[in-house]
Amino acid sequence: MKKIKYLLLAIVAVIAVFSCNQKSDSETILTGTATILVDETILPVIEDQVLVFENQYEAKIQLVPKSESEIVKLLSEGKNDLAILTRELTKGEAAYFENKKIKARITPIATDGVAFIANKASEGTQIDLNDVVATLQGKSSKYAGLVFDNANSSTVKYFKDLAKVKELPKEKIFSFKTNNEVIDFVSKNNGMIGVVGVNWIMQPMPDFQKTVDNVSVLDVKTNNGTFAKPTQEDIATNLYPVIRQIKMLNYQGTRGLGMGFASFMGGEIGQRIILKSGLVPVRMPGRNLIIRKEVENKKDN
Repeated sequence: MKKIKYLLLAIVAVIAVFSCNQKSDSETILTGTATILVDETILPVIEDQVLVFENQYEAKIQLVPKSESEIVKLLSEGKNDLAILTRELTKGEAAYFENKKIKARITPIATDGVAFIANKASEGTQIDLNDVVATLQGKSSKYAGLVFDNANSSTVKYFKDLAKVKELPKEKIFSFKTNNEVIDFVSKNNGMIGVVGVNWIMQPMPDFQKTVDNVSVLDVKTNNGTFAKPTQEDIATNLYPVIRQIKMLNYQGTRGLGMGFASFMGGEIGQRIILKSGLVPVRMPGRNLIIRKEVENKKDN
């Protein structure tokens, strides 16, 4: 009887070890599955990153686009441990992970610009941030309205901080759910000023290109009195005044797929994807890489 008992215990132990090994083998920095929260305002370029990454490695990444405030809440509650945002967590927001002795791995990915758009029929092609701030503070404004993607988005937070207001006024401020909804609304309404991530203008979906063609990207007045557009050159030289950093926040605490994907985005191929998207890479990639061809060859094989 004792022999049978010991035999059963031995079998259970072997199964446990085998199961642990299987779990370990199933996820490395380049294989396995991962769920990553991503700021909705920068979704297109991250989707491009995932497309190429999954074609190169035996990995599956699920992107979950949400507003910045939703992402921060999920992270602070420990419900997710991977996110791509335009800022880092504050000490209070990261308390859950600090209590577990998990230190964040922060990977800079790109510099992003926030674009102001107007209907093609609108008068003027320039905008002054002082007028934008006045509108956000509820003061008299020459604009029919400012249109944001989401009341809880990183873009809204950026401009609330800029205007030094805790709440936005009820008049002349509009918000939808996505950047595409903002672009569509502005394309149909003269006098409205839309506020969107540059990537949504630079890389629209093919069936949305006609809508994008019906809006103009406005020049923004700089600190020295000149005007600049959210081009790669003006963003890279800090001439364009409305920029922010895109970063991968990794709170896994292990050498998992999050680390591999972050390294990929910060590496040669990932930075070339950033360059092709119209954003500014954190380091300039080489010029001898053709991403689309690599993806197509991988698929053919």
